[in-house]
Amino acid sequence: MKVVAFERSVQGTGASRRLRNSGKTPGIIYGGKDSATVIELDHNALFHALRKESFHSSILDLEIGGKAQKVLLRDYQMHPFKPLVLHIDFQRVSATEKVHMRVPLHFINAESSTAVKLQGAVVSHIHTELEVSCLPADLPEFIDVDLSKIEVGHGIHAKDLTLPKGVSLVLHIEQENPVLANARIPAVKSADTEAAPAAAVAPAAEPAPKDKA
Repeated sequence: MKVVAFERSVQGTGASRRLRNSGKTPGIIYGGKDSATVIELDHNALFHALRKESFHSSILDLEIGGKAQKVLLRDYQMHPFKPLVLHIDFQRVSATEKVHMRVPLHFINAESSTAVKLQGAVVSHIHTELEVSCLPADLPEFIDVDLSKIEVGHGIHAKDLTLPKGVSLVLHIEQENPVLANARIPAVKSADTEAAPAAAVAPAAEPAPKDKA
């Protein structure tokens, strides 16, 4: 994905405010052997790019003065209540050095699982992204989580995933194998199921005795 930016010659709060008033967003590129570079980007183009999932999880081609460099989006700040991008940070990446990146999860095939199709289970997504480590060229835009074999009362764990070649999970001590999704029968449905047999065997009410004349 391509991003066009321009070098910024002035810095400071006042300069940043003037940039925003003119429809630009201040930013910075850091990392690698080069020193940090302050930049500015067209706000509207950036705002729409931020709405795309791939902008957050893929290697970007950032062009400055006709020269492109590989970067990752690392941070951005939004205005508390206006649709305004206040600042954005990019990190340079090297083709030979692994990167750590949070990648979105795409949950697929839930509707074809026995749990959902025959048992009426509801699948809950516990995590919507995972941290991975890989070379920039191997970084996936997303990872599929196949739910076709999910069972009621059981979950799909991180280590159950089939990862793309060259990609490994970055798992932490507090969650060595987190649950990504689980399937459960809704409580209301369970209550209805239990109540149905009871209603079927309930004795018919006796007719009320008639008053004697």
